Amino acid sequence: MFGPTVDWAWNGPPPGSAAEHAARLLLLDSLGCALAGLAHGRPRAMAAALAPSHPGVLRLPGCPPLGPAGAAAVLAAAMPWDEANEGLARSHGRPGLAVAPLAVAALLGGATLGEGLSAYALGYEIAARAGEAWRIRPGMHVDGAWHSLGAAAASAQLGGGDPAAASRAVRIAACQIPFSLYAPISAGMDGRNTYPAHAVMLGSLAGAAAVAGLDAPESGFATARETALGLSSPAEVEPPGIWLLEEAYIKPFAGVRHAHYAAAAALALRPHLGGTMPRSIRLHTYAEALQYAGNRAPAAPITAQFSLSWAVAAALLQGDLGPAAYTEVALADPRLRAMEAAVELLEDHALPPGRRGARLELLMPDGRSLEEAVNGVTGDPDRPMTAKEAAAKFRRYAGTVLSDAAAEATLAALLGPLDARPGNALIA
Repeated sequence: MFGPTVDWAWNGPPPGSAAEHAARLLLLDSLGCALAGLAHGRPRAMAAALAPSHPGVLRLPGCPPLGPAGAAAVLAAAMPWDEANEGLARSHGRPGLAVAPLAVAALLGGATLGEGLSAYALGYEIAARAGEAWRIRPGMHVDGAWHSLGAAAASAQLGGGDPAAASRAVRIAACQIPFSLYAPISAGMDGRNTYPAHAVMLGSLAGAAAVAGLDAPESGFATARETALGLSSPAEVEPPGIWLLEEAYIKPFAGVRHAHYAAAAALALRPHLGGTMPRSIRLHTYAEALQYAGNRAPAAPITAQFSLSWAVAAALLQGDLGPAAYTEVALADPRLRAMEAAVELLEDHALPPGRRGARLELLMPDGRSLEEAVNGVTGDPDRPMTAKEAAAKFRRYAGTVLSDAAAEATLAALLGPLDARPGNALIA
């Protein structure tokens, strides 16, 4: 079912088009988030553990040299570490999660920017459409599942295959699409970050196998949907002709996207608090947000990243919702704990089906009632993040491991000529 999309997207968006611009910003943002993730110890330790079995010459900050698949897997694990990377609402996930790392590894290995962007766009379009059709059950996690199909297509192209090989790669990956659980997040464990790394590895394997001529049946994806999800109706996905990466959002905040509307409302009300703790805090938002981000009293950073109540408390107290909201220092802050415990979560039945938004009500000790409703944030289709905003976010996140000069060089490389070969200078 993905063959026509492979054929259509094979050469990537036309140079200078809105889709190419979107691809550049999405790849830039993905790399910035991955670099920020490498400021943490666990992803670097994962790189060290992978190095013996995936030796190579590609260097990531703070990591031993790795081969392309190993480097891409580490980037994939690091990218969502602060939960600040891109997403696509219609896919209910992040189509570039396992594709961007492969494109970055290819650029580090000598590919031109045009080749990296082409593979990224191809993989993104396949993954985006797979995400449209893959509606997870309660208890599942979206990351690392359908993403492997996009990684497979991108890997086949980067490996020298033709469109037929990329379609074979997608079919091979579809027959072994991963089954990911939400359990690590509920338990406050960071094993969730291996999900996109697994998708990278599976995509790389499927791509190489397809280039070698291996194949799998076209019915694999439909069978997987029915077997794993109980979905027997035909999958409805966007046909070729529309670049879904133009609909993607770049997050203005760290943390799960579902909490961004609540955070924006909290930031709008913060100047009116005067440093006073509200007597009560009531958040009204949409059902999917409550289902996916209803974690209370988070005991670990990854659980806090998926907590509406924590996002509201952090925004009210810190005046921001960045990586600092999810540190061990923040988790130990008694003021944040008290604020989070005071948040009441309610479904906003006034929101139309499929509409995202949040309404925050604060009752102050002096009797004042404060209210703010937010039905859109930066990154939504009607307010895309600008190139200037994306560059500023990249500097903030990449600056945790890159010097100012190196960050500017990376910005110039990803926004520069398509025939340039950034190589190791990409993140030097």
